[in-house]
Amino acid sequence: MSTSPAQFEDIRLLEEKLTSSQLPPDLYQKSKAMVDRLTRLARAQGFSQEYDSVSRYLDWIVNLPWNKKSQDILSLEHVKKILDKNHFGLETLKERILEYISIESLKRSRGEKTRAPALLLLGLVGTGKTTMAISIAEAISRKFGRIPMGGMGDALQLRGKSRAYPGAEPGQVIKVLRRVQTNNPVIILDEIDRVTDDSKSDIMGVLVELLDPEQNSKFLDQFIDYPFDLSDVLFITTANNIQGIATAVLDRLEILEMPSYTDEQKITIGRNYLLPRALWASGLGQKDLIINEEVWGKIVRPLGFDAGMRTLDRTINGICRKVAKAKLEQKSQNVIISEQNYKKYLPD
Repeated sequence: MSTSPAQFEDIRLLEEKLTSSQLPPDLYQKSKAMVDRLTRLARAQGFSQEYDSVSRYLDWIVNLPWNKKSQDILSLEHVKKILDKNHFGLETLKERILEYISIESLKRSRGEKTRAPALLLLGLVGTGKTTMAISIAEAISRKFGRIPMGGMGDALQLRGKSRAYPGAEPGQVIKVLRRVQTNNPVIILDEIDRVTDDSKSDIMGVLVELLDPEQNSKFLDQFIDYPFDLSDVLFITTANNIQGIATAVLDRLEILEMPSYTDEQKITIGRNYLLPRALWASGLGQKDLIINEEVWGKIVRPLGFDAGMRTLDRTINGICRKVAKAKLEQKSQNVIISEQNYKKYLPD
């Protein structure tokens, strides 16, 4: 079997990445020996299943952010500005977040090693749990990654599958770290109360290891087969209720409740946050669509009470789509929605 020149080029690139990757010393020596083995395999037989397995493993190892951190912004003024920009109300929740930032800042000023808290954003569907996690990442200037837990049916999706078995691959945590290229991102574990019943105990066991500050400094992904320090990761979990969450997991979480929105709050959010975003997404300007004040109550509650904002967001986007179509068909240059014509613009 002939040896492809591309193989030696791939090996050369791996060697370069290995040199600059700042791996832990013992892992570096292990990886260097594996690169040497790759070279021997390439010279001996060109390609084999072992060559493919070893090169894939090394590719993961050298592309993980073992020592790469993003620089936090711990200014209370900056954090409050971002949270207020993205979220209306929620003052109690924002205050709790500012308290965490204050503690982090004070400890760092004394040169103390800090451990990121693990948070649980608890609330009904549509109350803004995921968007709040994104805002926290933006506020402290960290990269953001999401792991959907709803319907997860195998703990190996978090922990990874050993290279001793077919179809081996890293778990979702390692995949997020490679994607964001920092070892201190904000990672949201979305809907931890909705993992499948068959694998719940195993998955909850992995969550304990991820969220416990005494254990996550040496998290072992079975594919990587080397401890990775997750103590600087800010884990944010979300759930609709706590009934499906193991007590051992809850003990390691700071619970922050996301309250339901009143109609008055929805009107303010719809007018000041959702409508400008929907106008931009639809290619419309502010003057293209004006919604009279008395109509907002009917837009907010077209089908009954909804604790969150998703129904309202869909309704406003649907209105904007109808206005965009009318504008393109030159039926109108701008639209004023009033009590007399609002039904015409509500989505079907």
